[in-house]
Amino acid sequence: MFLCCWLGLVALIPTTLSTNPGVKVRLTEKGIEYGRQLGMAVIQQKLRSIKIPDFSGTEKVSPIGKVQYSLSNMHIVNVGLPKSSVDLVPGTGVTLSIGDAFISLNGNWRVKYLRIIKDSGSFDLNVNGLSIATTISIKSDETGRPAVSTASCSATVGSAKVKFHGGASWLYNLFTTFIDKALRNALQKQICPLVADAVSDLNPQLKTLNVLAKVDKYAEIEYSMVSSPTVLKSSIDLSLKGEFYNIGKHQEPPFSPAAFYLPPQNNNMLYIGMSAFTVNSAAFVYNNAGVLSLSVTDDMIPKSSPIRLNTKTFGAFIPQIAKQFPGLMMKLLVKMEKTPTLTFEPNNATVQATTTVTAFAIQTNSTLSPLFVLNLEASVSARMFVSEMKLAAAVTLNKMDLTLAKSNVGDFQVGPLENVFQGVLKWVVIPTVNAQLAKGYPLPTIGKMKLMNTQLDVLKDYMLIGTDVQFS
Repeated sequence: MFLCCWLGLVALIPTTLSTNPGVKVRLTEKGIEYGRQLGMAVIQQKLRSIKIPDFSGTEKVSPIGKVQYSLSNMHIVNVGLPKSSVDLVPGTGVTLSIGDAFISLNGNWRVKYLRIIKDSGSFDLNVNGLSIATTISIKSDETGRPAVSTASCSATVGSAKVKFHGGASWLYNLFTTFIDKALRNALQKQICPLVADAVSDLNPQLKTLNVLAKVDKYAEIEYSMVSSPTVLKSSIDLSLKGEFYNIGKHQEPPFSPAAFYLPPQNNNMLYIGMSAFTVNSAAFVYNNAGVLSLSVTDDMIPKSSPIRLNTKTFGAFIPQIAKQFPGLMMKLLVKMEKTPTLTFEPNNATVQATTTVTAFAIQTNSTLSPLFVLNLEASVSARMFVSEMKLAAAVTLNKMDLTLAKSNVGDFQVGPLENVFQGVLKWVVIPTVNAQLAKGYPLPTIGKMKLMNTQLDVLKDYMLIGTDVQFS
């Protein structure tokens, strides 16, 4: 399964080109080795399905003369692939080599000689020194998903030894050289087609690659390639678009991904570099969808808090409110004024948000009377984490700045309100945001892929996920 995963990641040939990727993926030697192990199990199972057709003929055997023979009901009893390797050819592709393999089979024999004498028995065939070398071609299908095929294959059989049992087996053993060669050729002809079938059987799994992954009813993320894979001596590097879009509307944001480079780490099988561009494109999408706004009412404030959303509490800071709107509940509308911006620095992810907060008095007939509008600049720290196959986050407030934008109750100083609005942010806004961020968004994946031993580091302009993988 992992074999098809890394072949699939390599194979995502782009339909469009752009300057820089939002996401980079690196498959290390450790990951390639895991893929080789799983791939060998698939090929071994495929070679067990070798079917050798019955065949017969006539051979002169001294001093008997012509002997008519037939071999039938031949089937594989054992296949061993003790040595194999996957090699990366920089700038070219992937080669798979198998050496010192062996195949054992048995079947039935039958002879007729001197015109009237018939006999039968069984035989065993041991094929040793089998070697296979194949080059795997990787391309993109019509849907932009990967497809693989065998570009070249060669198979050679070192030796084949047959042993006949029962009846006139002594007679067969007189011309085993001829039988050895015939059976060896029959096997050799089937090996490469079966290897090609094993490679082709990966394609249904490759179609599960989430080239366009739905996040929720507002957004989806695209993981198509923006350039061909870079095959190095010890790794394969992939450049993915890594961009969020509104569902059904692919609008580019007014900013572009900056170049970034993965560090030379190889402790894990897989490394995923997620740039600030990818996260910021998500903010752009959700802001366009109009969902980065929040209405705050008193029932959302903890009951233990002395601060209530009513004109009595706010009247203590702004007396005009208590005089003009006595005994009323209040409502706050927190609205994002521009797309929030995330920046990555070593060990630090920070989001800057520019919002307005509009305060309303709720009249007894439920109509809203606008009181004032504040500009609120907030800085929050973001903690990123991987949850199953998703990247999630949680934020905490660093600082906030308030200024008065508009007032319908006369001028007032906003300084005394800072503790009130810090409480609103900490008790209501940030927990609401974190509940959404905890849902996460999909990482690039194939099939039933599970991440293990995952680590996440925040670096300059991107975060790096190092992980091992397991397939079920």
